[in-house]
Amino acid sequence: MMIHTCVALRPCRPPLISSSKSTLQRPPNCKFSVRNCIRDPNNSQKLVMEVKEKLEKEYYDLPIGENGRDDEDMILWYLKDRRFSVEEAIAKLTKAIKWRQEFGVADLSEDTVKSIAKTGKAYVHDFLDVNDRPVLIVVASKHLPDVHDPRDNEKLCVFLIEKALSKLPAGQEQILGIVDLRGFGTKNADLSYLTFLFDVFYYYYPKRLGEVLFVEAPFVFQPIWQLTKPLLKSYASMVKFCSTETVRKEYFTEETLPISFRD
Repeated sequence: MMIHTCVALRPCRPPLISSSKSTLQRPPNCKFSVRNCIRDPNNSQKLVMEVKEKLEKEYYDLPIGENGRDDEDMILWYLKDRRFSVEEAIAKLTKAIKWRQEFGVADLSEDTVKSIAKTGKAYVHDFLDVNDRPVLIVVASKHLPDVHDPRDNEKLCVFLIEKALSKLPAGQEQILGIVDLRGFGTKNADLSYLTFLFDVFYYYYPKRLGEVLFVEAPFVFQPIWQLTKPLLKSYASMVKFCSTETVRKEYFTEETLPISFRD
């Protein structure tokens, strides 16, 4: 798997809010706002229950349990992603739940992706970065779209995202993506796979990828980036081109630095 321009569902805690009191008062007829919802957990919970009840009535055939239609943590995450719009959250959430079921996310395991994982094209690092984020590393030069089965690439991608999210420590909600572009060539470019990644991160793992490092991007990568950058939209702001030295000094300690960046 290669995330050429990699651009991130699990429980999240409410954002920290300043304890200072505001002198402004909400007018009696003022509509519900994102700020009010964030500041009052009761408002958030009311919306969660509203979404949960609607899903039970209108989408009763969707699975229940973890990552199902009655998963309150998942519902809250999608409400936050859609700025607490009930209808928008339901639309995006139902799409995600159906996709997880059809793709077979729950069936993915080390064994099911063993063959493609052996290529070393991507893996989850054993240590967190200095910001306590799980790290998903992609080795661009090992992604060969003409050799590897596209479906296997997609399964590995989703499995590794799930694995990285399972390593989130308390209080952390996002992961770090590192794309090692050393040795990248045109044979590694894969626009169809890039389209798959857009869908995965926007629809199914919204706001889970906090930052993406493009390490040692060669000249041949520049035209590919110019072509794909407009497609990324807001995700493009997450991308940072950097050197291996930057990775070593700014993102890891000497003990937690990935082996491939020690040279």
